[in-house]
Amino acid sequence: MDAIEIQRATLETCSSAEGTVVVIDVLRAFTTAAYAFAGGAVEILLAGEVAEALALRQAVPGALLVGEVDGQPVAGFDLSNSPSALARLDLRGRTLIQRTTAGTQGVVRVRRASFLLATGLCNAQATAHAVLRRALESVTLVQTGVHPGGWGDEDVACADLLQAYLEGRPADHVSIIERVRASRSGRHYCDPANPVFPPADLECALQVDRFDFAMQVRSGPVALSMKPIRVSGSPA
Repeated sequence: MDAIEIQRATLETCSSAEGTVVVIDVLRAFTTAAYAFAGGAVEILLAGEVAEALALRQAVPGALLVGEVDGQPVAGFDLSNSPSALARLDLRGRTLIQRTTAGTQGVVRVRRASFLLATGLCNAQATAHAVLRRALESVTLVQTGVHPGGWGDEDVACADLLQAYLEGRPADHVSIIERVRASRSGRHYCDPANPVFPPADLECALQVDRFDFAMQVRSGPVALSMKPIRVSGSPA
């Protein structure tokens, strides 16, 4: 197979992305989503606005509402955007609704994608396998955390890891993990007394390739719907 052309985008530029698109949010949206699926969740409905998320809960009885605004818990939501909190729950058979400041914003802005995935570090290799098995020419990696002022290196590091996988190059996991820890967002998670940004969330995010599924987003009857897809060749 010929080399894949790999493009990068941010929240500000991703609306023009077409074809295969991977939306990245390491801290924390798609780490949280991956742990939810690992805990048995069957579907996550993605919302761009708080009001939309609250309306979806009315439309989908029994769904758990998860998310944040600028990292902070939201009144009326069932859970914050915390992978370590979801990892402690039995989510078998549950549907979640997720609204976040970066990750879900990237997904809702990508309107032209024909194959749309979301990822963090914990299922990066499975995501790369899902891209490679489509025999495509190009892919866009959306680094949702990138903003002026030095924000977002955790997502750039994840994009670098994905690019190494897609190009068949060795990946330096130690360096990737160190970059995420040292990132401006990563440094929020170093105070055990801070319930909003617990260190356990960072540790969840740093479990590189822990899960063997990718997360595909499609249009659903009431909202964008994300579900896990098993990928042959991913780590067990």
